[in-house]
Amino acid sequence: MLLHTPELKIFTGTAHRKLAESICAYLGEPLGDASVSSFPDGETFVKINENIRGRDVYIVQPTCPPTNQNLMELLILVDAARRASAARITSVIPFFGYARQDRKDQPRVPITAKLVANLLVAAGVQRVLTMDLHAQQLQGFFDIPVDHLYALPVLMHYLSSRNLENLVVVSPDVGGVKMASAYAQALGVSLAIVVKKRKSSTETEASHVIGDVYGRNVLIVDDLTETAGTITNAAAILRDRGAQEIYAGISHAVLTDLAVERLKNSPIKELITTDSTPVHSGAAGCVKVLSVAELLGEGIKRIHEDESVTSLFELKKKTEQ
Repeated sequence: MLLHTPELKIFTGTAHRKLAESICAYLGEPLGDASVSSFPDGETFVKINENIRGRDVYIVQPTCPPTNQNLMELLILVDAARRASAARITSVIPFFGYARQDRKDQPRVPITAKLVANLLVAAGVQRVLTMDLHAQQLQGFFDIPVDHLYALPVLMHYLSSRNLENLVVVSPDVGGVKMASAYAQALGVSLAIVVKKRKSSTETEASHVIGDVYGRNVLIVDDLTETAGTITNAAAILRDRGAQEIYAGISHAVLTDLAVERLKNSPIKELITTDSTPVHSGAAGCVKVLSVAELLGEGIKRIHEDESVTSLFELKKKTEQ
């Protein structure tokens, strides 16, 4: 007997409606009808305005700033879908907020990334689709399946079209070496590392460079930037070491006003990022935004049809190389 595949339904909150619409356009599916609003006291109200009983529901909502607001919207959307008898609820979180609070590095501090994972499961999420987590071990914080995609193939396609010669990939800190190494291997170029010291939550200080960057074009690679302190400090020391054109490839650009100011005054010629979160409007002149709608849409399609998401990533990576 053939098993019936539940109908696919995609909903979104207010965090990044444009990305959700692009995903739906790629899949040829309408965006689900849900009302998300706030009461006068700031509490969130959600109503799903169509029947989703027995449907395969995907809720697209990055937990980007305002992080707490967007996280609560996501949790309430999930609860509404669960109480409306959805067959399965998958949370599509292109950017996973609170990911940096993943361990106790000081006495008496929380592990907030684990708390958020617990909240999502308690609300009724049965599967998570996300991209470029700050630390891959966060997948283990969930007791449900997590499909982890990478922005690398999307950025690689653009970088290949730029035909950057005499290139070296740079990690702006020691913690990002694994990610930078993946880009260096994909591009077939060498790797360098900037060693930094963090002075505060918004300030870092680059101290020295491991590797040869003199007379080379440089691509600084990182998963996330908010204040742009790390990458602009790295760019400054790389310029001092004789680097030529300096680019940055960032998966998630959660840019603040301070970040935009720093980027405009930095040696970075272009910051290449994705639309995993809405990008600051003031950064238009120095930021190139690439869409991950196709990547996420293909991930949703594969999950819905019970196909391998890993094989999707491998296929795309080979294609781009």
